[in-house]
Amino acid sequence: MTKGTTSFGKRHNKSHTTCRRCGKVSFHIQKSKCSSCGYPSKKMRQYNWGQKAKGRRTEGTGRMRYMKTMPRRFKNGFREGTQASKKVSKAD
Repeated sequence: MTKGTTSFGKRHNKSHTTCRRCGKVSFHIQKSKCSSCGYPSKKMRQYNWGQKAKGRRTEGTGRMRYMKTMPRRFKNGFREGTQASKKVSKAD
C-alpha cells in the first residue's frame, strides 16, 4: 500500500461538520464536540498558548453594538435622559 495518490482516493468520510456556535467546520460528529470553540460546553474553548486564535474571536472583532459608544458616553459621564442645551451664536 502506498502513502500517496492511492490512499487519497479512500478519503470520503467526513469526521467534522459545521459548528452551530462558531460556524467553523470543526464539529466532530462522533464525539459531538467542536474542536475550535468547545461546543456544547458552556464556556468557550481558549488556551493561552493560542494567542492568535484568542485575538480572532475576542472583543472588538465583531460589530461591537454596545462597546463602540462607550468612549463617547464615558467622556460625558454616562448622562442619560437630558437634552443638550442650545449653543448661542455671537451675532456681531
